[in-house]
Amino acid sequence: MEVAIGVLVFVIALFAVITLLRSVRIVPQQRHDVVERLGKYKRTLSPGLNLLVPFIDTVRTKVDMRENVVSFPPQPVITSDNLVVSIDTVLYFKVVDPVRATYEIANFLQAIEQLTVTTLRNVIGSLDLERALTSREEINRHLSGVLDETTGRWGVKVTRVEIKAIEPPPSIRDSMEKQMRAERDRRAAILTAEGVKQSQILTAEGDKQSAVLRADGDRQARILTAEGQAKAIRTVFNAIHEANPSQKVLAYQYLQALPQIANGSANKVWIVPTELTKALEGVGGALGGLANMVGDLPSSTVDAGAVEREAAAAAEAAAKEAAAVDAQVRAAEAQVSGDRGPRGLAAPEAVPPAAALGSADYHNTGEPERA
Repeated sequence: MEVAIGVLVFVIALFAVITLLRSVRIVPQQRHDVVERLGKYKRTLSPGLNLLVPFIDTVRTKVDMRENVVSFPPQPVITSDNLVVSIDTVLYFKVVDPVRATYEIANFLQAIEQLTVTTLRNVIGSLDLERALTSREEINRHLSGVLDETTGRWGVKVTRVEIKAIEPPPSIRDSMEKQMRAERDRRAAILTAEGVKQSQILTAEGDKQSAVLRADGDRQARILTAEGQAKAIRTVFNAIHEANPSQKVLAYQYLQALPQIANGSANKVWIVPTELTKALEGVGGALGGLANMVGDLPSSTVDAGAVEREAAAAAEAAAKEAAAVDAQVRAAEAQVSGDRGPRGLAAPEAVPPAAALGSADYHNTGEPERA
């Protein structure tokens, strides 16, 4: 008897515990529970502690009110230019009415997926491949508008739709890569040509400026050289006239100038006949006679008329002797040419009187010309 009473007490206690558990419902934050009473919608439990009628009220669904994200598998879509592309989509949505999401549609997630696929095929079917690859924002806006309008009556709001990837066929990808490579090569060639052009322009400008500066430097150098030469000639000329050299000095200077005359670029070979020594003796005699005409010592004062006469006489004698020597050299050359053939070389030109006078030039004005 006591055992039966104990079993009855245990059953009653167990029933009370089960009744208490079924009558108390704790709902977490951001979740709503749809409650039915005897198979009919009764109410929606909000987050927190809620009381139910045990064995009469039941929870139909537990709806998560947070924003959810779902990624749909790649879908083959045909573009307007008859190319099959594979498109991956990502969908962001949230339930705003748990009652509609429970009773208006059986599986709203599957419905959203199918609606996304059909809308995507309609949108991509009106675009070619090039535009489909560059119009993702337009496609996203169109999908969001259609899905939001349709899923609104289901108690679901689509917040965002994103095209994750658009994969064209492998052959099209190869063609696109070749096109992009060719475009990059073209841009690189253009940039290289522009660089070469700029470098050549800068080089030409530099050459121009350097040539101008070099020419200006040459001009200044020549001016300075000419001024230096003029000053040197003036100094030598003044020194000669102030020193009043004798005719022996002039004859000695003439003899020193003869090797330089023979050293000219046109005088490669000198033919010295036997008569040349006699001519040189004549030149020496003439110079000696000139020396006997005037004293060897330089005078303390310079007589312009005497200097002019002496210079004229010396120049005339030197010119005659030089002409005689030149005639003898040409005759000897002609003789040698007749003996050895046409291989003889031309003799040097006659020595001008100015060279015999040490580069001094005199005119009939009675005054020596200063350089």
